[in-house]
Amino acid sequence: MITPSFYSTLVFFHILGVTVWLGGQIILSAVVPRLRKEAPTAIKIVAQQYANIAWPALVLIVITGIFQLATQTSTEMSTEYMITFALKMTLVAVAIASTIIHSAGTSKMALAIGGAFGLLGTLGAAYLGVLLALG
Repeated sequence: MITPSFYSTLVFFHILGVTVWLGGQIILSAVVPRLRKEAPTAIKIVAQQYANIAWPALVLIVITGIFQLATQTSTEMSTEYMITFALKMTLVAVAIASTIIHSAGTSKMALAIGGAFGLLGTLGAAYLGVLLALG
């Protein structure tokens, strides 16, 4: 068996956080339209329960991401890596800002746009994270 390391543990918890954050958004995007038709009052309860695990998962993502970044030196990173990393951080910022807009939004427009850009930003950041890991 490969011996676990601090870095492998960081990566595991980073992926776990992304799984909760992104997976929950995907599930909600499928569940909310049905709830809206059949149990509209349940949407707020479901969203609050998801938020109770999603925001701590985001904190986990950020903390483990910072620790992973701290294990690397800038001389190890190519220009392509740095560009990809900058794009990933931009998408992370878009995802977080959009999710905050969605969470605080009161209009259908804010909820829809915030939710859509939050999900798209998270998907893009996750994909770029895979590129960084494999590159």
